[in-house]
Amino acid sequence: MVNSAVAGQLAGELKQEAARLGFAACGIAPAADDPVRASRLAEWLQLGHHGSMGWMEDRAEVRRGPQAMWPEARSVIALGMSYAPTHDPLALEAQPDRARISVYAQGRDYHDTVKKALKALARWLVARAPEAQLKVFVDTAPVMEKPLGQAAGLGWQGKHTNLVSPTHGSWLFLGAIYTTLELQPDSEHPDRCGSCTACQTACPTQAFPRPYVLDARRCISYLTIEHKGPVPEEFRAALGNRIYGCDDCLAVCPWNKFADAAARHMAFLPRAELVAPRLADFLALDDAGFRALFSGSPIKRIGRDRFVRNCLYAAGNSSDAGLVGAVQALQADPDPAVADAARWALSRLAVVP
Repeated sequence: MVNSAVAGQLAGELKQEAARLGFAACGIAPAADDPVRASRLAEWLQLGHHGSMGWMEDRAEVRRGPQAMWPEARSVIALGMSYAPTHDPLALEAQPDRARISVYAQGRDYHDTVKKALKALARWLVARAPEAQLKVFVDTAPVMEKPLGQAAGLGWQGKHTNLVSPTHGSWLFLGAIYTTLELQPDSEHPDRCGSCTACQTACPTQAFPRPYVLDARRCISYLTIEHKGPVPEEFRAALGNRIYGCDDCLAVCPWNKFADAAARHMAFLPRAELVAPRLADFLALDDAGFRALFSGSPIKRIGRDRFVRNCLYAAGNSSDAGLVGAVQALQADPDPAVADAARWALSRLAVVP
């Protein structure tokens, strides 16, 4: 075990190595479980705000905190990799013939990039402290990255429930390393949302029943990515031209004015064809075309059917008669949700299906 005399030095060197590996933020928190956050999670699940994300409920006990998952853990290394946009995420709002894709999904799949860097940092740490045991996580395990990021001083969980950094705004991919080492912790970051309600009022579907609480069942990111089958009709018009995720609550956060796009990892530079894509091009995608276009992209995981379903809702909201032919061709699609979306879109375009 690293003694207290060298814990601070090792933590400092660790942060330098994290920066060298492409992390814009790095902090350390104790691994002890937090009963307050665990209680909030339990209430959120009890209210059903997780929707169909059964995996949130299935491992809720482990999700309560680091030591609930791994009792031997003593420290959490919280890390953030910047994907700060160089363009306005809301710029396409007034261009209904274009498809809006969340900023985070316009570049390479963050899972691969962040995990590779996490593993490299873990190897560096083991080389410095061979007695260390470690576990590496990036969005694929029951780990509460956002509250851990706040505990480690990276930022605070804003009223939109995402982490807000005073230096990187709302644009951080988060990862974590649990370790048996007792590293010198950083101070928890204070909440600096104040009286601001920009993220709450910006939400097109009123997905925030109150500040700091998200009802995923109403969230456009959930509806376009996680939700299977037809999207409830009450939300379809509010989707607008958003076909994968939603940046509205993040983009309006005033703290983003401090975000430095130069800190963005090169892997997350947007692909030119995904910055302002034409809806018509996406409506013509079959499964093979979808897989080829989105190889190496996080979008690939939702599959062609769900993706085209989303594009049809956007077509229905576009008032673009030029899309009618492409929409009509999808009425007989083998996927029921796609066919249903095509019929809805035609009704919105004033065409009888």
